[in-house]
Amino acid sequence: MSMVGNPVQVGRRPLDVDLIDRARAGDDHAFASLLGPIVASGYRLAGAMLHDRYAAEDVVQEASLKAWRSLRQLRAGAEMRPWFLGIVANECRSVRRTRWWSVLKFPDVESPAMPPDDPHTTFAELRRGIRRLRHRRRLMLVLHWYLDLPMAEIAVITRSSEDAVKSEVSRAMRQLRGLIGVEDA
Repeated sequence: MSMVGNPVQVGRRPLDVDLIDRARAGDDHAFASLLGPIVASGYRLAGAMLHDRYAAEDVVQEASLKAWRSLRQLRAGAEMRPWFLGIVANECRSVRRTRWWSVLKFPDVESPAMPPDDPHTTFAELRRGIRRLRHRRRLMLVLHWYLDLPMAEIAVITRSSEDAVKSEVSRAMRQLRGLIGVEDA
């Protein structure tokens, strides 16, 4: 594949600008080539934010449709992954804001008592703690620790500076430690 004009990035891979142009012109195969390598990250983000597999699938489907419709907003030289994950994050926020989501609450199913050093107990506590964080802090932790994205990419996704991202991740970690009863190191 030859490079034409300015490369557009998918994650960290340069893409042929012609592929973007073809997708913008309505070529669904070109769009699938753009979205294919990053859609799994979208599912992981939505799943971690919503804790509901079916809601996550709906969010990624809606985000994919919105990405298709707003492909013209992707700037030349921009990276596809942060742009798409930003759409996914906004969709997660929209879902969590809907009335049915806040009214419909399922109780956490408690597992039988386990020894305190059991990793499953720690995971369950961690998951409950993450659920209690505000959306933005949960998003920062999921992007940084679960998707293992660099601070610079998180800054693009959240439309923040890198310093703001570092600060918010630090605050979120401090709050999470307090929620799960872990003392600061």
